[in-house]
Amino acid sequence: MKIGIIGSGHIGGTLTRRLRGLDHDVTVANSRGPESLTDLAQETGATAGTLEQAVRDAEVVIVAIPLLAVPALPAELFDGKLVVDANNYYPERDGDIPELLDRSLSSSRWTAEHLKGARVVKAFNNIQAAHLMENGRPAGSADRIGLPVAGDDADAKQLVMELVDSLGFDPVDAGTLDGSWRQQPDTPVYGTDRNAEGVRQGLAEARP
Repeated sequence: MKIGIIGSGHIGGTLTRRLRGLDHDVTVANSRGPESLTDLAQETGATAGTLEQAVRDAEVVIVAIPLLAVPALPAELFDGKLVVDANNYYPERDGDIPELLDRSLSSSRWTAEHLKGARVVKAFNNIQAAHLMENGRPAGSADRIGLPVAGDDADAKQLVMELVDSLGFDPVDAGTLDGSWRQQPDTPVYGTDRNAEGVRQGLAEARP
C-alpha cells in the first residue's frame, strides 16, 4: 500500500518504521523539509518528501503533527483522501480552542472540518509510541493490545482496522468521529494498553 505520513515525531516516526517493516511504500514529510528526514529515510527505506509528495498518490495519509498545525494544511490537497488522524488536543501546547475545551467537538471532527472532502478516521492516538513500536502481537495472543478506530466512512474505517491488525493490535470499532472523544486524553482508554474487551468497556465508561 502507498502510505503518506505527515509528521516525523514520536508517532509519525514510529509508524514510518513499522509500516516500512511491513513493506508498505511510505513517503514521510514534516514541516522542516525532506533534508531533515535523511536519517529516517536511510534507516527505514522510506522516501523523504514534501507534503505534496507524501499526499498526492497515497492511498492512506496519516497525520501525526501538533493539532495547532492542522489549519495550515492545504485542505484541497487532501480532498477525497483517506486520512488517519493520530493527533490529540493538548491545551498547554495547542492553545485554547473553545469547542475542544468544552468537548462540543471531538478533535477529529475539528480536524475533519479543516480537511473538508477527506475521509477522516481516528486511530493511533491513544497508544504510546514505544508501545506501538514494540508491543504488536500476532492475532489471538492473550496480551494483544486493542486500539480504538473511529470514523464515519465504513469502508475507510475498515481499511484502517485492517492496517491496525497487520501491525499487531486488535482493532476496536469506536463509532463515529463525533464519538471519538471517548479515545481522547483523560479517558479510560487513553494510554492504558487495554485488550479489545477492555477498550470496549473503557469506551462505554467514558464521560464527557
